[in-house]
Amino acid sequence: MTVGELIERLGGELLSGDPETLVVGVADGERAKELDLVFGENQAAADKAVSGWASAAVVPADFDPAAQLRTGGRMAVIAAAQPRLWFAKAARLLAEPLPVAGVHATAMVAADARLAETVSIGAGAVVGHGAVIGEFSRVEAGAVIGDGVQIGEHCRIYPRAVLYAGTVVGDRVVIHAGAVLGADGFGYVRDAIGGSYTQFPQQGRLVIEDDVEIGANTTIDRGALSETRIRRGVKLDNLVHIGHNCDIGEDVVIASQTGISGSSSVGKGAILAGQVGIGDHAHVGDGVILGGQAGVLSGKTLATRGTVLWGTPAKPLREYLRELATLARISKRKN
Repeated sequence: MTVGELIERLGGELLSGDPETLVVGVADGERAKELDLVFGENQAAADKAVSGWASAAVVPADFDPAAQLRTGGRMAVIAAAQPRLWFAKAARLLAEPLPVAGVHATAMVAADARLAETVSIGAGAVVGHGAVIGEFSRVEAGAVIGDGVQIGEHCRIYPRAVLYAGTVVGDRVVIHAGAVLGADGFGYVRDAIGGSYTQFPQQGRLVIEDDVEIGANTTIDRGALSETRIRRGVKLDNLVHIGHNCDIGEDVVIASQTGISGSSSVGKGAILAGQVGIGDHAHVGDGVILGGQAGVLSGKTLATRGTVLWGTPAKPLREYLRELATLARISKRKN
C-alpha cells in the first residue's frame, strides 16, 4: 500500500515525503529497511525512527518539524495522535491475506455442515453435524468443531483447538492452539447424607462476540442452564480459565494464569493481570485494574473505576503497600 492509502484508511497527516511512497511491511526501527514502516511514540523515539532506513515513519502529532529535515525528504513522515495504535492498525492492513485452501482431503466434515465457499479446513480437522462456518474463516489442522457450532466470518481457529457443541463465535475471532471452548462447567451437588457428588446440569451455551482473541490452552466453560458470554473485543492471554455462567465485558484484557470462578462478571474495559483469582458470584466493575496475583473473594463486588487493586483480598494499591510496610516494621522490631 502507499502512504497516502494508509492515511486515507487510518487518518493522520503527512508531514513530509511523497504520499505515493510504497510500504509493504512493518519493522523495528533498528532493523528496518526500505519499504518498511516504523513508529516513534515520543520525540526521542521519533527522532530515531526518522533517522533509519525505513521508507515511512509514524510519529506523534507534536513531533518537532525541525527533525524532519534529517530525512532529507527521503522518508514519508506521518503524524498521528496515537502512533503505536496507528502502526498496529497499519500492520494489519499490510499483512498478506492467507490463501483460501478449501477443505483438506483428510478433514472430516459432516454432510449437513454449512461452509461458505471461502472457508479453509486443515488436515485432520473435524466439523460436526449442523455446524456453520462463515466467509474467509479458517479451521487449522486437527481442530474440532462440534455439532451445531456457529462460527462467523474472517475467524481463525488454530490447530487442535476444540469447540464443543453449543458454542457460538462471532466475526474476526482468533482462537489459538489448544484452546477448549464450551466444556462442562465445574458444578456439582453434594449429597449431604452420603457425601457423594452429582453433576449439576451443564447444558447452556458459550457465546464469543466479535473481535475476541483467545490465547493458547485457554479454557472457557459453557453455561450451566443459561450461557457464558465473552463480549466484543475481549483479549485473553494463554492459560486463562473462565468458569460457567460468567459474563466478561467489552474490551476486557486478561493475562495468563488468571482464573474466574462460575457466575462471576467482569465489567467493560477492566484489566486483569497475571495469576488473578476471582471467586464465584463476584463482580469486577467497569475499568477496574487488578494487579498480578490479586484475589477477589466469592460474592465480592469491586466497582472503583480506574483504581489499581492488589493483594488478597484485593484492595487499593496504596493501602496494600502501606500494610506491607507496616508488616515490615513489625518484623524488624521482633528481630
